[in-house]
Amino acid sequence: MLLISVVAIFIAGLMVGRTPEYLGNKIETRETKLVMDAILVTPLFIPGFSMATASDNGSAFGGLNANTPWFNNTTAVAMLAGRFLHGVPIIALAGSLAAKTRAAQSAGTFPTHGPLFVGLLAGVIVIVGLLTYFPALALGPIVEHLLMLAGKSF
Repeated sequence: MLLISVVAIFIAGLMVGRTPEYLGNKIETRETKLVMDAILVTPLFIPGFSMATASDNGSAFGGLNANTPWFNNTTAVAMLAGRFLHGVPIIALAGSLAAKTRAAQSAGTFPTHGPLFVGLLAGVIVIVGLLTYFPALALGPIVEHLLMLAGKSF
């Protein structure tokens, strides 16, 4: 939730033309890059290995066996990346925010305790979630279902 909160604050700062602040700390370029690194770990590793696997085993998945060295090793790498590569930028973000001095609250500070921030946060969650997972859904189950309704089967 911290990652999405920082993205929402960054977007709010872009909309009003001010330097974004979260809990009294200015969100600068370094923090934004750390947040994007943490958010993009999962969408890069899981579809990447899925794409490499699907391109090597034939079109009908005939004779596919999941207990092979390739599947075991890529699953292990994806699990490690999802657990640890995701956490490293988060810890770096926390350290970066902790090292900053707190800025005094001013009239331009965006409050993070009202319904406006909650709505912005919910919108960012929906948008980031859709942009992360919709391409895989559009290329897989949704298209297959629409083709099945049109009378084509595989």
